[in-house]
Amino acid sequence: MGRSAAGVRGVTLEGPDDRVVEMVCIEREDAQLLVVSEKGYGKRSSIEEYRITRRGGKGVKTINVTPKTGKLVAVKEVVESDDLMIINRSGITIRISVSNLRIMGRATQGVKLIRLNEEDVISGVEKIANIEEGEEEISSEKI
Repeated sequence: MGRSAAGVRGVTLEGPDDRVVEMVCIEREDAQLLVVSEKGYGKRSSIEEYRITRRGGKGVKTINVTPKTGKLVAVKEVVESDDLMIINRSGITIRISVSNLRIMGRATQGVKLIRLNEEDVISGVEKIANIEEGEEEISSEKI
């Protein structure tokens, strides 16, 4: 397509409050999908549970959104050796290992990852990949 082209529809949103939260490109065969909701619930699911969708599709349900779990805030591709950094709006940050989370079904609500106050919500989730032996870590001096 040219620079001025509008592109193609990726997903069809149903209501005015619907939003695309994140997109994940699966790079490893042994990866799982990790999702986290705004009230601290999360889970890992096998990639094989998700069907491939076409352009303009409505997506695939990945978590039961209830008032207890809150809205979806993060979707990450993870493997057993990865860690997660979770931060809430009040500034509390925790680091947990992905291997501590059991693999659950696609349409479940997940388990509590972090205890939050009544008015607090998750503001960010980031995956931290552990560096395997033999790989060189890039330091700020080399950049």
